[in-house]
Amino acid sequence: MFSVEQKDDGKHGAFIAKEGNVQAGEMTYTWAGEKMFIIDHTGVEEGFNGRGVGRTMLDQAVKFAREKQVKILPLCPYAKSVFVKDESIRDVLHG
Repeated sequence: MFSVEQKDDGKHGAFIAKEGNVQAGEMTYTWAGEKMFIIDHTGVEEGFNGRGVGRTMLDQAVKFAREKQVKILPLCPYAKSVFVKDESIRDVLHG
């Protein structure tokens, strides 16, 4: 089971997945105004591929967007592909 920490400085942020004290992955984003953020990169550390790290971070991003009532513009290929495949999260998709 992965835990996800969020960092946000008001301009940029990240969702960081960890297994214990080991970083498993990072999904970075940039704010585009007050009502939208852009997911620009998703990276999963070697050894954690295929274990749902990316999806865990994206689910946290979707939860955050719903709580803040903002939209997500997924420019990262991974995030974009998940939004295409899973219509249950498209309520936070920009456009």
